Amino acid sequence: MRKELTTADGRTLSYLDFTPDSTGRPLLALHGHLSEGASFAHLAEALGPEWRVVALDQRGHGDSDRAGDYRREGYVSDALALLDHLGLDRVALVGHSLGAINAYHLAAAQPERFIGLVSVDTAAHLPETGTSPLAFVLGFPYTAPTREELTAACGPVGPMIAPALRPHPEGWRLPFHPQDTVDSETLVHGDHRPAWIASPCPALVVHGTASQVLSAAHAQEMTTTRPRTTLVELDTDHFVQLKDPRGFEKAVGDFLAAL
Repeated sequence: MRKELTTADGRTLSYLDFTPDSTGRPLLALHGHLSEGASFAHLAEALGPEWRVVALDQRGHGDSDRAGDYRREGYVSDALALLDHLGLDRVALVGHSLGAINAYHLAAAQPERFIGLVSVDTAAHLPETGTSPLAFVLGFPYTAPTREELTAACGPVGPMIAPALRPHPEGWRLPFHPQDTVDSETLVHGDHRPAWIASPCPALVVHGTASQVLSAAHAQEMTTTRPRTTLVELDTDHFVQLKDPRGFEKAVGDFLAAL
């Protein structure tokens, strides 16, 4: 069920509460760039009634409003606002890419609130590269008269984005703004290792062996430097839940079952 809340600064945050009447334990899912909360629909179905999966469209993504900035503090404050709005504590966290980094910082900010953390194919240290790897989206139009035109204008990425396109007064729009995306991705770079090791809850690192983002060596480092952390490797690239949904669901389900 899609719902909304209004933040203290007047923005609308949209989220999916897949089983709002469930008595299952709460799980907050945070997506990556170019994505949205709906990317966790299959995980919510796989976890069944034992878990109440809540997936936020993070600021500037999906149906949530754009924001004035995309620093870590803003992303974390949005997630905390959602948990406070729903009255949720003792929460498990699952994050992919951008969402995983936000999850590290969220768990570090209020460690007593979280019982488990799943980092999906994201490095805890992302050195500056000079040019954003997502700079190609600056060539995408934000809107187009038809869904087909907008999909085609996004080139090879179009089919992946097409299911998430939104109706717009000018026809259709992307589920993210290209400039916001590059601004957000640029702010992801840095050393997040202090936040990664700051929370005491059990953690799982999910690594795609053909990842464009997380090396095998760094996945191993993240596992060994953080207590109570395990590693699962899947034969896929960075887009783990899209490319290997069954493997992803099993890895997350097994981890959560042990909490």
